[in-house]
Amino acid sequence: MQIREMDLKELYEIYEVLKQLRTKLSYEEFEDLVYDMRHMEYKMFGVLESGTLITYAGVAVVTSFQYKRHLYIFDLVTDEKFRLQGYAKQMLEFLGDYAKTAMCENILFSCSNEENQKVYKKNGFCKRDTTFVKRLKHNTF
Repeated sequence: MQIREMDLKELYEIYEVLKQLRTKLSYEEFEDLVYDMRHMEYKMFGVLESGTLITYAGVAVVTSFQYKRHLYIFDLVTDEKFRLQGYAKQMLEFLGDYAKTAMCENILFSCSNEENQKVYKKNGFCKRDTTFVKRLKHNTF
């Protein structure tokens, strides 16, 4: 298993997994939106097993008055053939480490699906309105 940043050459593989979550999104719209989001340093990460994309996360480090510098998870989806095997948990752990190295204070995402909310709650996120927040602990040197 490998977790790594995906690149623009892998957009079709990403789309094949992402469309399971974003069912109304066409490939053309997806591709256009990925290029639009590049200005915000949008990053695409994947959990891969033998070269096959299992779990996808689209994230960006952003800053707001309420949450300060934080990692925002736009999308997190595991291919339906591999769900309930711990891949989302591994991705969330990876994203936690990534957020810490990026000096983020929190990780945020919005989610209305109750089943998906359970995954986040199990991984230390707290619900605030429609946003889930995970406070990160930083080591002090």
